[in-house]
Amino acid sequence: MNTNKNKLSPEQRATLLRTLKDRFEEKMNRHRGLAWNTVQTKLETKVEKLWSLNEMERTGGEPDVVGYDKKKNEYIFYDCSEESPKDRRSLCYDREALDSRKEHKPKNSATDMASAMGIVILTEEQYRDLQKLGEFDLKTSSWVQTPDEIRELGGALFCDRRYDHVFTYHNGAESYYAARGFRGSIKV
Repeated sequence: MNTNKNKLSPEQRATLLRTLKDRFEEKMNRHRGLAWNTVQTKLETKVEKLWSLNEMERTGGEPDVVGYDKKKNEYIFYDCSEESPKDRRSLCYDREALDSRKEHKPKNSATDMASAMGIVILTEEQYRDLQKLGEFDLKTSSWVQTPDEIRELGGALFCDRRYDHVFTYHNGAESYYAARGFRGSIKV
């Protein structure tokens, strides 16, 4: 995936780092005990990940640091936009679902788009962890990684927050809605 088209210009990198720093400092509750300067140092050594973070930002995800894996020395970023990322909605779940639609096909699938961006779709557990950091998807919903046994039967899972609770639902994987997208994560 590391082709020249997946690299940011110095100006794009500077803009992205400034945006990430501002968000980091504004939302300290998401990453207590972490310091921006160490995050930035890590980002500057993983420039290929900056492209993916920029894609998260460009599509409305508002990525932010939500954790740190000490064993792997990796910072964990999730999409932290209030609602499911705006430019990642109206997608069916995966390529198989997209190919199965005979008409009214969406423009893409969530799993294909995530892969092209270099990120992974949140698991249900990660989605629930995100909800501990704020209130997300009060008007929208987000596809989450679906267990193989559910997917093999044609289903896919999505989550949202309603009535101050996080709900997990199912739908046909080929379905798509204007208010459903996906949230992703990346480790740097």
